[in-house]
Amino acid sequence: MNGLFQATRELTVTALPVEFEALAPPPLLLPGEHLEHYQALRQAIFADLAPRSAIEWLLAIDIAELSWDIQRYRMLRHKLLETYRLKAVEAALRGIDMVGIDPEFEEEAEYHTRKNALSWQIDPIAATEIDARLAAYGYDQHAITTEVYVQAREVLVLFEGLLNAAQTKRMLLLREIRNQRFVSATMRRPR
Repeated sequence: MNGLFQATRELTVTALPVEFEALAPPPLLLPGEHLEHYQALRQAIFADLAPRSAIEWLLAIDIAELSWDIQRYRMLRHKLLETYRLKAVEAALRGIDMVGIDPEFEEEAEYHTRKNALSWQIDPIAATEIDARLAAYGYDQHAITTEVYVQAREVLVLFEGLLNAAQTKRMLLLREIRNQRFVSATMRRPR
């Protein structure tokens, strides 16, 4: 039977030794990212891994960087899907509003369609009205979501590749720490 999960477990503070600080420069943060979040993630990783040697510290620094990249890729993927949802709503509105429009009014109608899609994104009342209008024409949330994934498929493949590569590298580094500890423990055993 599984025991209780201890969510209040305190992480041991494992500070990066001064001699290794040059090997772990501050990250280049994107807009919206916070140095405190990066430092908290890095500290949690250092506490979990509790590096014991120079090699382990180097590996732990790389694991922290990869973990930050993984979090970054997930957040960027989420923002990407939000952007493509707006484009999908715009495409659905275009499918409703642009049918049979006189070519001389297409540009103005396109402008209003984009404006309505932006209203959908920022105004909850407009969003409710537009969602009802889309549903009346057969565009439910599943249809919109399908359009999101169709439009974003190539970029999502890119993010999936980035995530998989970073996760694979992280696992390899974790195995390397385990191997370092195994070799170290074997060498310390009396013969």
